This record gives sequence, structure tokens and C-alpha cells, in this order.
Amino acid sequence: MKIKKNDTIKVIAGKDRGKTGKVIRAYPENEKVVVEGINLVVRHVRARRSGEKGQKMYFPKPIALAKIMLVCPKCGEPSRLGYRTLESQDMRQKKERFCKKCKAAV
Repeated sequence: MKIKKNDTIKVIAGKDRGKTGKVIRAYPENEKVVVEGINLVVRHVRARRSGEKGQKMYFPKPIALAKIMLVCPKCGEPSRLGYRTLESQDMRQKKERFCKKCKAAV
């Protein structure tokens, strides 16, 4: 999965189309992510004690990867991601994510 925690994303489909947010949690097995302030659902919480009121609480639900795009930190536009391998001094290969528009490392 190319999108990870703390990435900034933009929603390209659904009820929150056009909004941007930060990824809170990623679920690679389901190909979904939870984003701050996006895809909010209401949960009604019952009053615990007498005299206290019940309340509505808003929780972010996971959103499918197909509905979001990563916002490149350099060019600031939603773009696709690619991987390239880099060789370090100790002859190990390291994978790096990069923006397909501006070729900058993410």
C-alpha cells in the first residue's frame, strides 16, 4: 500500500470530494485509510448518569484508497506515487516513494 500514516491526501470521489486531510491510520489488508475530518459518521451516546444528557459524537470511518490521492509535499498537487530503488553506502537497496508529476521524493 503506497499511502501511509501522516500523509496528506485529497478526496477525489464521494460525499467529501475536494477535501484534504491527514491520514490517522492505515488498513493495508482492507485497502482503506482513516483520515482526519473526512467520512465522519454520527454515533449516539447514551447518558451514563441520571440528569446527564446523551450526545452525538462524530467518528471518522475508513475510506477506500480508490477514492483518495496523495498530495505531493513539494508541488502541492494530488498525484500518483511510484517506487524507485536507491543504493546506499553499505550496498543495500532502499525503496523510496516519489511523486509521478514532479519526480520529488515523498
